[in-house]
Amino acid sequence: METQDFLSGHWHAASFRVRYQESDQMGVVYHSNYLIWFEIGRTEMLRGLGFTYLDLENSGLLLPVLSAELKFKRSAKYDDTVAVYTRMTSFTPLRLVFEYEVRRVAGPGAAGSGLNGPESDSFPQGFKSSADGELLVSGFTGHAWVNREFKPVRLDRALPEIYGGILNALKEDRGTI
Repeated sequence: METQDFLSGHWHAASFRVRYQESDQMGVVYHSNYLIWFEIGRTEMLRGLGFTYLDLENSGLLLPVLSAELKFKRSAKYDDTVAVYTRMTSFTPLRLVFEYEVRRVAGPGAAGSGLNGPESDSFPQGFKSSADGELLVSGFTGHAWVNREFKPVRLDRALPEIYGGILNALKEDRGTI
């Protein structure tokens, strides 16, 4: 089986403000929310590669989480602007691994953001060469391609166009595969 382990490439950024319901009475984000934010990052990265989770599910494929690791450095707080930076670190026909960094970023209306004019209306979004902002949490999730019966599936055989699309995007991004 061909393995696509490679040097780290560009990050995909998905940014948003921390919502009140994600924090406790002290305004600190509850730890389980970071896994939800990882999913946001993963979903938006796949969308940036040209397909959605819905596309996969409509084709009969699922991508369950097999493993997760989180390392907490600092707390996100209510009303912070955060960016979830996501990239693939391993991709094979059977499995893939995503790496994440959740960072506090200066966004629109943030105290001391120094943003004026049109750029004050945007958060970091899309593919970036580096992850910017204060590192809050880092981690990984491991996944497997499965069918609706949760039996392993080879992506290169089940959906060769998606497999090829991801592989081509990674080759373009990294030049290492």
